[in-house]
Amino acid sequence: MRALLPAAARAAIIPAIALLAAAVCAGSAADIAEPRDLWTGPMYGQTPRTLGGAQVVDVAAVEVLLAARPLLLDVGPAHRKPANFPMDRPWLPTHRSIPGAIWMPGAGTAPMDAGREESFYRRIGELTRGDKTKPIVVFCRPDCWGSWNAGKRLVTRGYTGVRWFPAGIVGWQDKHATAEVEPDAGWSAESAQ
Repeated sequence: MRALLPAAARAAIIPAIALLAAAVCAGSAADIAEPRDLWTGPMYGQTPRTLGGAQVVDVAAVEVLLAARPLLLDVGPAHRKPANFPMDRPWLPTHRSIPGAIWMPGAGTAPMDAGREESFYRRIGELTRGDKTKPIVVFCRPDCWGSWNAGKRLVTRGYTGVRWFPAGIVGWQDKHATAEVEPDAGWSAESAQ
């Protein structure tokens, strides 16, 4: 059976397919290098597969770790009221997370005001009772630099039990129930000052 395309067309298609495959792979997580410092670019986008000084965990690892009563640290952002939201309707956003998680919205932002950053460290110190070896599972949503940054901050401060959970709440809710959580009162009060 003869080919439907002339030889010249076939010869042009093969390199085009190879070029397209290379372009698709160029943005893969394998190619995202860890920044030396905190990530200050857009908060959502592909992240590295690693976080130096921390252990990267999946849902199964978090399930096992729950027996050790880790600090579950959700750094997902708070919902913002849309500018065109009707004035005559109540704005009632909710944030769902892993049951028992502490929600510190914006704790992965970078750059962060020095006072607010110190507030973050102070609050983590309170939540861990000063134990820098306590397991801390840091998460947000997939492709969220906020959780990577929060984990990096903790590692930089000498916390050795940091687990970065890049699948975050989306990965968790694929297998488990979630719970509605409020912003951590200690973080909210200090960050509002």
